[in-house]
Amino acid sequence: MEHWLWILLAALFFECKGEDKVIQPGGEVIAAEGDSLTLNCTFETIYTPHLFWYRREKKGTINYILRRHSYGKNENSPGFKEERFDAELKDKSVPLKIQKLHVSDSAVYYCALQPTVTGNSKTLYKNLQSKDNSTLHNIH
Repeated sequence: MEHWLWILLAALFFECKGEDKVIQPGGEVIAAEGDSLTLNCTFETIYTPHLFWYRREKKGTINYILRRHSYGKNENSPGFKEERFDAELKDKSVPLKIQKLHVSDSAVYYCALQPTVTGNSKTLYKNLQSKDNSTLHNIH
């Protein structure tokens, strides 16, 4: 029996400082268990890029997936092995590739230019606000 996954992309336009911004397409992606998919994220920064991917589980828990740096300071969280979760920083994008999808991969995925979650998931929600302080909502 084939299981389906619903991957929700955060509709995100997050400005860190002055000219720094991350643009991530919003909407749902439906994929079958065992498939592979790529989630896109583009960015603009005047600094050396240091990109992070996170996901919010159905329970609301925020998990750090990986980080990519232009100088090769790459890291995957122990729970997200590079064989399944990988991202390559190139030009102005850092697409996340997820292979051999599991039903448990159904979640909301976020990319960020700075470390956003360090043990306190409230930090992510605080940082997902637009310049005028109105919270950005996911597209369902």
